Amino acid sequence: MMNGTHVKILDGGFSGQLSRHVGTKIDGDPLWTARFLKTNVNAVHTTHLDFLRAGADIIETNTYQASLPGMMRYLNTSERESLDLFTTAVSLAKRAVEEYAREKHISPEQRPLIAGSCGPYGAYLHNASEYTGSYGKNMSQQELMDWHRPRVKALLDAGVDLLALETIPCIKEAEALLKLLKEYPHARAWLSFSCRDDKFISDGSVFQEMAVHCYRTLPLQIIAVGVNCIDPRHVTPLLKNINANASSKQDFIPLVVYPNRGGSCSATGEWTAVPDDHSLNLPISEWLDLGVRYIGGCCKIFAEDIKTIRSEVIRYQARFIS
Repeated sequence: MMNGTHVKILDGGFSGQLSRHVGTKIDGDPLWTARFLKTNVNAVHTTHLDFLRAGADIIETNTYQASLPGMMRYLNTSERESLDLFTTAVSLAKRAVEEYAREKHISPEQRPLIAGSCGPYGAYLHNASEYTGSYGKNMSQQELMDWHRPRVKALLDAGVDLLALETIPCIKEAEALLKLLKEYPHARAWLSFSCRDDKFISDGSVFQEMAVHCYRTLPLQIIAVGVNCIDPRHVTPLLKNINANASSKQDFIPLVVYPNRGGSCSATGEWTAVPDDHSLNLPISEWLDLGVRYIGGCCKIFAEDIKTIRSEVIRYQARFIS
């Protein structure tokens, strides 16, 4: 790690944490947590606060599985009403940040940031294809851009600080998002992939090649590339060579990592295999050495886990303070 480099702590898995505040089932819903933007905004707000109080520097909007056609279909809302729900999502995140800032007496320039969560097209399909990328064979780049555009615009218009383009399983969708981002030249984003193992993204493309390609394609707008919703044991081999030959700041590629707890997602959206109380033992120092500058958690990573991650990052950084 370069001396003095700052690491941003992300939030954790929204679904798991939200489930502690609602009495209804979340996994398996075609809108997943986004349904609560209409049915239980207080629970969404409280979940954001949980992660902020745990030490998150960046929280994501509750929009991973939200899309214009999805909300119109599953919430029976109009196009305008559906777009307004993206504004609601950003407003809830902003309100949580403001409340947290008052609690901690944080100055405006030190306030946590808000990232607009944009999951892949496969999340809308609700068939676990965000873990295969199979739809990339049947859709054009333009179709993917047109599908993502309404929510990207809505989130940016509502005032997010950056975008989280996440769980992207195929290179066609990644390239579509890069091209779409160029339409909003002042926007910043990280791009994180869905990977099937310790070498390939879900569609079979080599992760390291694609990650470097995507970062170099749009270095003024992409703040980091990496992986999310992946078994932690795959992270190190996926990242280990990206910055191996970075001899200067210009060569260095910032990385983003937010793994799941282990386990898998079924075609119906159910998370299985690993219990919530399964101990989380992440090689955080190892990841930071590889160039990770944004770190948090995905499915089944709770607020207390984010607190632990933050503590380990602080302990790591203390090694560089003389």
